[in-house]
Amino acid sequence: MTETRLHDKNATEESNLHHEKFTEEFIPNPNGGVPYMQSALDFARSSENQGAARGLLLSLGWLDRLLSIFIILAMILGVIIGEYAPNARERLESGNFEGVSAPLVVGMIMMMWPILTNVRYEKIPKMTRTWRLWNQIVFSLGVNWIIAPFVMLALAWATLPDLSGFRTGVIMVGIARCVAMVMIWNRIARGDTDICAILVIINSILQLVLYAPFAIWFVRVISGDDKLRLSYSKVATAVGIYLGIPLGAGIFTRFSMMKLLGTQRFAKSFLPYFAPLSLISLLYVIIVIFASQSHKILHNLGPVFRTIVPLVLYFMIMWTVIFVLVSILSARYGKHHWGYQLAVVQAFTAASNNFELAIAVCVATYGADSDQALASTIGPLVEVPVLLALSWLALYLGRFMRWDKHIPTASNAQSKS
Repeated sequence: MTETRLHDKNATEESNLHHEKFTEEFIPNPNGGVPYMQSALDFARSSENQGAARGLLLSLGWLDRLLSIFIILAMILGVIIGEYAPNARERLESGNFEGVSAPLVVGMIMMMWPILTNVRYEKIPKMTRTWRLWNQIVFSLGVNWIIAPFVMLALAWATLPDLSGFRTGVIMVGIARCVAMVMIWNRIARGDTDICAILVIINSILQLVLYAPFAIWFVRVISGDDKLRLSYSKVATAVGIYLGIPLGAGIFTRFSMMKLLGTQRFAKSFLPYFAPLSLISLLYVIIVIFASQSHKILHNLGPVFRTIVPLVLYFMIMWTVIFVLVSILSARYGKHHWGYQLAVVQAFTAASNNFELAIAVCVATYGADSDQALASTIGPLVEVPVLLALSWLALYLGRFMRWDKHIPTASNAQSKS
């Protein structure tokens, strides 16, 4: 009887492990380091699909593997289009919505939709009963709403003391916590998708309450800019567009398709085709951003280069400090409480910013041609290449750093990519 129960238990565990491989994008590293990953290209090669379906999967697989190169090419293409294509800026900014062009709004929503479809919402109730999640929430709130805004404020004043308009724009970017792009960087660096999504949702809700008073405090009270007039409705509209719409679409798509196809068919037959839409939309968003702002930036090189300095310093300081701090916590308290994937989540959540909200507020408050609006648009132009490089750095360093208290540092270097 005991042997039968043991056999049944082992069979159940094997079944669960088999199921996890089909439903999880990353397979956890036993040392808590960089998780193993079956790339989209490997999945396509091993797929049972034939003909056009197999060809499409292979094409999407190459897109996933060469994403970094495609991002760089998209930035270059965007600059060329914006500088040399006739009326490119005017056409891209057509259908302006709350200070952000309609093509960019559509691109951001489409970029977030597949990522938020991949979040395992059905596991969130179970996750909320663990200290691991609450530790991450408390840690993230402290970093994002206490430390990060003051770091950006200090850097803005230290590097732009004589450019008040650009300084204000940088400060507005600093207090806008990220709700979109962080999901992209987290995916590239193989962070925990579920916890990242939860933190993004919490930060988005807090932005509805805190962005307006933070902006007034940091810009009007501390920096002495009396021109700022900000309403809660504008903040709520921006958060609702860039998170509310794709979040609702992601939840509906996940549960409706899982009910229609079943869990394994959803993971094996639907997600491989649907998920790359996020990467394609990312490339589209990058082209639109660089094309619409290239002319303005190339003709204001002096102030622009000075504005780049505090942004680059902010991204690198916040990411490095948090990534190293979580690695120290992992070595002390173990992978079950922290680990590489949570270091990625916390580092990129701290270093990223909600540039869509900052742009919308600066355009509505100071005008589309203001220094504040220009400074806020520089944010994503700097964030994309810097955080892409930090994604590569995370994957590299993660293989050599210690992520569990029970292993020596060198053993993690032997982990697979």
